[in-house]
Amino acid sequence: MNTSSCIGISTMKPSRRILVVGCESCSLFRFSPLKLNIRNLPKSQPESAFDGRSGGSDSQIVGYIRLSDRNRKGFRVSDSNWVKSKIFKRNCIGDGGYNWVSSRSSRSRRSHLIVRNVASDFRNHSTSVDAHVNEKSFERIYVQGGLNVKPLVIERIETGPSDVVKEEEASGLEEVLDPSVNVDSSKSLNETKVEREVPEIEKEAWKLLWDSVVMYCGHPVGTVAANVPVDKQPVNYDQVFIRDFVPSALAFLLNGEPEIVKNFLLHTLQLQSWEKTVDCHSPGQGLMPASFKVRTVPLDGSDGAFEEILDPDFGESAIGRVAPVDSGLWWIILLRAYGKITGDYALQERVDVQTGIRLILNLCLSDGFDMFPTLLVTDGSCMIDRRMGIHGHPLEIQALFYAALRCSREMVIVNDSTKNLVAAINNRLSALSFHIREYYWVDMKKINEIYRYKTEEYSTDAINKFNIYPDQIPSWLVDWIPEEGGYLIGNLQPAHMDFRFFTLGNLWAIVSSLGTQKQNEGILNLIEAKWDDLMGQMPLKICYPALEYEEWRITTGGDPKNTPWSYHNGGSWPTLLWQFTLACIKMGRPELARKAVDLAEKRLAVDQWPEYYDTKSGRFIGKQSRLYQTWTIAGFLASKMLLENPEKASLLLWEEDYELLETCVCVLNKTSRRKCSRFASRSQIQV
Repeated sequence: MNTSSCIGISTMKPSRRILVVGCESCSLFRFSPLKLNIRNLPKSQPESAFDGRSGGSDSQIVGYIRLSDRNRKGFRVSDSNWVKSKIFKRNCIGDGGYNWVSSRSSRSRRSHLIVRNVASDFRNHSTSVDAHVNEKSFERIYVQGGLNVKPLVIERIETGPSDVVKEEEASGLEEVLDPSVNVDSSKSLNETKVEREVPEIEKEAWKLLWDSVVMYCGHPVGTVAANVPVDKQPVNYDQVFIRDFVPSALAFLLNGEPEIVKNFLLHTLQLQSWEKTVDCHSPGQGLMPASFKVRTVPLDGSDGAFEEILDPDFGESAIGRVAPVDSGLWWIILLRAYGKITGDYALQERVDVQTGIRLILNLCLSDGFDMFPTLLVTDGSCMIDRRMGIHGHPLEIQALFYAALRCSREMVIVNDSTKNLVAAINNRLSALSFHIREYYWVDMKKINEIYRYKTEEYSTDAINKFNIYPDQIPSWLVDWIPEEGGYLIGNLQPAHMDFRFFTLGNLWAIVSSLGTQKQNEGILNLIEAKWDDLMGQMPLKICYPALEYEEWRITTGGDPKNTPWSYHNGGSWPTLLWQFTLACIKMGRPELARKAVDLAEKRLAVDQWPEYYDTKSGRFIGKQSRLYQTWTIAGFLASKMLLENPEKASLLLWEEDYELLETCVCVLNKTSRRKCSRFASRSQIQV
């Protein structure tokens, strides 16, 4: 089959799509081929699976690329500081296929690794978007004749022999000598790690995770939602979802495989603000897609040639046609995690990445009719992607929003053009933390207060600010909530409190320090006290309790997939394990996480890694659950690695930021109204 260089240039009319022509070499993008960490594959795996095949061609890539065009839409997929990170060989098989080579192959090919210097944290205070413009050696890429001419011109510019990375001078090289040996692309990740015998379930999980990897022009860009061996109707489970890929990305990062995560971040960035619409109404600028799919289409005007395109879904194809509010928030959180674990902070300092962060924040921080600091969203706009009564201000979105704001606060480069944005971030963080801590928190004391609320209070001194009627307190809550402990409710709107316990929002409140220290401890106390309800035989309940009877019919519209104790309506989701593990490690209670992981480990592989479990105790595999669900597999692996390396987990956490408590944006103290009650909230903090 005839192929062309993979650079997104074709004879087709100009388009905003990401077009990559099927190719034999995509090194111009500075994406290295996937390096399979064969430590995690079964020892019985035949070496021939990693050998090059006859007819393959070797290519060695040394150095890096800088693009002369600094526009976001151009070829901004390279990174000047990712350079010198790797010398590798790859085997091209057929049309763009790759087989990653072990050094014990029949041809004794060798894979070498050069350990990249890890940047120090002082880069967080940098005010430079591109601190390496004076690098001595780079490749300049430009197109001659515009879009109608295929060939690229690559000009190599070198000013000294010392700029070229020499294989023989590289120190810290590692060689893949045995399939049971772990070779990481960042030595610092495992310098102090003691090798252990890898259990069979982890070997199987790693193999399944690698099998789910999606290739785009020969390079890994994500993982499919589910990789069922025989699935005639994959629906959209064969796509790469942003939220689903986060546990996969974390597993790859912790295992020293950052390339796929970097590729994912850059390619999804290129899909931002697509012009697709629902009934002629365009999504807001900065919106990130829920998912994307790699499609192969014939190349116009070429006989037998083809091109690969990334086809995103912004909700126009989803059930309910709801745009994903959480995709951009997850993208920002993953970007920070990538920098923290790899030390490659240059990625987040790139012009296009900085622009992407700002677009997401502008969309989230835009003014509207809402009076509250929380994000106002529609039902089904997050992980709970069907009608479940979470429209308004659901906790899950607020916790992710808070985490994304804290990430952005660290990553946004402060200069004249961003100082207003940084001020807006600080103001929203301050207001959001106060709002959630003050009004979403319930424990026995708070429930007693609500039980005695007065209603119809019109003054600014009102205690019952949201006009909550005491009869809203559900009967199940009275006997369910423990004496010691509490949680953040699922939603708050005028005259409405959703008292359901939503696991994801509460866990991220702990991880991001959205809750106070006392509240964070109370959430874990409640989970431990109600272990049988929230964990059961398969952790963890996505929410508790389930909607039943008429409440289920009215709230869900009679959704047959969300029947009581199934799917989003009280189902058990093993992918929540890694977030629970992070929360437990932060609060110094890893034994709770180990207990949950051990519980899941007994069944996941036997049950073929289901998406979710049904029944009140999580005993049955979900009635419509996909098997070999990737984020179930990745969540389990990430949990295991986080427990083994708690120092890595600490990189993904946030501690209390006391500066936020000194800032109150409601400015009630500057008017004739009574002073803000932030000082009452501050008293909850236990140092």
